[in-house]
Amino acid sequence: MPKLDKNVVAIMDAALENACRVLRHGGDHETREFVARKLKVNAAKGNTTFEGLSDVASRAVEELLKSKPLHHAEPEAKSRLS
Repeated sequence: MPKLDKNVVAIMDAALENACRVLRHGGDHETREFVARKLKVNAAKGNTTFEGLSDVASRAVEELLKSKPLHHAEPEAKSRLS
């Protein structure tokens, strides 16, 4: 995987934090790692905008919430996902 420049890494970090806000305590290590892997793969393919990476991160969180019990989400997030 090619090395990503510091600006792209900062965008990835912001997208990760933004997407994980719906998770209790910002998500556990495993959850955040899953989202971060999705971000790295997409950034390496050239998706380096905040909007694009935010979409990737949000979809990854939604994927996890569908496969895991919703007790990981904050109460207001559960209502948005229903």
